[in-house]
Amino acid sequence: MTLLTDNRTIVLKSSDAKATDVVDSNVNQTDQKTLLLLKPRGFCAGVVRAIDIVRIALEKFGPPIYVRKEIVHNRFVVEELQQKGAIFVDSVEEVPAGERVIYSAHGVSPEVRQDSKLRELRVIDATCPLVTKVHVEAVKFAKEGYSLILIGHRDHDEVVGTLGEAPDVTQVVGTPEEVPFLSVPDPNRVAYLTQTTLSLDETKGIIEALKIKFPNIKGPAAQDICYATENRQVAVKQVAAEADLVLVVGSDNSSNSNRLVEVSRNWGTASHLIDSYKDIRPEWLEGGVKRIALTAGASAPECLVEEVVKYLTEKGFGNVEELEVMPENVRFGLPPEIVEAIASAPAIPAQG
Repeated sequence: MTLLTDNRTIVLKSSDAKATDVVDSNVNQTDQKTLLLLKPRGFCAGVVRAIDIVRIALEKFGPPIYVRKEIVHNRFVVEELQQKGAIFVDSVEEVPAGERVIYSAHGVSPEVRQDSKLRELRVIDATCPLVTKVHVEAVKFAKEGYSLILIGHRDHDEVVGTLGEAPDVTQVVGTPEEVPFLSVPDPNRVAYLTQTTLSLDETKGIIEALKIKFPNIKGPAAQDICYATENRQVAVKQVAAEADLVLVVGSDNSSNSNRLVEVSRNWGTASHLIDSYKDIRPEWLEGGVKRIALTAGASAPECLVEEVVKYLTEKGFGNVEELEVMPENVRFGLPPEIVEAIASAPAIPAQG
């Protein structure tokens, strides 16, 4: 997106630096209404990969392509792919035998994989590699005889899939208050894992409670929370205290988008989750609101952010500043089925 010529891009090289310090030293303290466009925002590498998988499958194999659950939790993305020929289903039992099915970025349980095999479905796995990491950890801990505590939201697709890896030894907790009621066969053989899209703050509280109840509890070698989830939360924390309002572009079933709203509100700043600019209520912009921070969840496309920027500039927030808190250059490879489909595609004749 091209910003107005009189706008500045403010870059913070360290996550320890405070965005407000940089903003205050560069912005004239006037009554001019300001829109802080946070970066990183929007699509993460796992979402880009998942959407690319569906698009390429539709191009190379042709519709229909079945997708189990929403490929990512964003209405705009899902509807766009539906228009191209993707058919979203809740279970593999809805997919005709022998057809292609794509697993969403949130992953699936072994039971789903077995059901797909029985139906002879041609599977393309779009599970985010960071979610796969958690699945691998669950299997490893279970084989080593640990009781597993999975930190997350019980009904989220990702948690359902991870729970399925070792259902007999896994318990799900969503708040610190649930921890005292946990019971395991051996308190010295307990491990925890986390849903990748949680808030750093809420996870910290639950882990602290777990360590009090189970002093010898083990965790993953590296934290399970997705780098993109963490980066977007850090960016919000950097500016929330200085903003009058924080708007988060994302759908209401997007866990990481909802966490961004919570992070802002925890700093005492009004914040709202919006699917698009159409959800912005006029009263949100009243009452002396001079500085708005805008970000987007990891499954929200940039085109929706651009529409919000256009809407807010028309409402008087013409001083648009892009604030980069940290660089983000992660890329994930495509699954072999898609790589092979691309490789086998006929070459496009050169234009003479």
